[in-house]
Amino acid sequence: MSSEANMLPLIVEPEHLDEFLRENPICPDLLIIDVPMNADSYTQGHVPGAIFLDRSRLLRGEGDVPNDVPDADALSALFSSLGLTRDTHVVAYDDEGGGWAGRLLWTLELIGHQRYSYLNGGIHAWRGENLPQSTEPHAPKPSDYRADILNPETNIDRVELKQRLCDPGFAVWDSRSQAEYDGEKGASKHLGHIPGAVNMNWTDAMDQDNHLRIRGYAELINELEATGLTPNMEVVTYCQSHHRSGFTWLVGRALGFKKMRGYAGSWNEWGNRDDTPIEK
Repeated sequence: MSSEANMLPLIVEPEHLDEFLRENPICPDLLIIDVPMNADSYTQGHVPGAIFLDRSRLLRGEGDVPNDVPDADALSALFSSLGLTRDTHVVAYDDEGGGWAGRLLWTLELIGHQRYSYLNGGIHAWRGENLPQSTEPHAPKPSDYRADILNPETNIDRVELKQRLCDPGFAVWDSRSQAEYDGEKGASKHLGHIPGAVNMNWTDAMDQDNHLRIRGYAELINELEATGLTPNMEVVTYCQSHHRSGFTWLVGRALGFKKMRGYAGSWNEWGNRDDTPIEK
């Protein structure tokens, strides 16, 4: 692994990445992945050298919980097609402030690949700094990557979550909108939230005046502590499909929370069952 790529921080600023790319025009151990909500964003302009990832490949896509984690074979096929190797440092970004990029990085953490960064603010921040873009597709060089769930604690399943709700030092962060949290809107059979969960909408962690970068850390920690979420806690975050909560998982990591976990099933699983407790 090149020492240069390995020095990229968890949250990398656009100017920092641009400088790195200028100084290291050829860096085989760096893989930049654009995983946009709107596929047209990639064709309109992306970070030079970035490859495109269809966000749907991060989800199982079938069964009762189609937003759950793909199986090991599907993950192996996915990351082999992207050209991932054990030495690769991944920089992920998207066009919406970090949801799909966060889900990608959470998936890498789940399979034990911890060499990764998030481009702060994604393509909005990159364009906001008037940094160079490419409109030419960049094809990955396929690899032979075997993905196994090496860090299963990165995820939490419905059964464990239900058992842990009253544990001291354990907390749940609902990253959906206030209306979804309150049970006033939603697409699942039952509406409301997981008992004891606290609500901070994922977009509230973004700086709307700074191209969707993560807001100031001290301010965010103060706001989260006011809701009862403190960095020394084990925190599970969820939304409807563990897409928005991909970003809040990443934010918790950036803020130094001791143990951040994601609930891949999210409300799509919890809210469609009759045996899960619900608050409104």
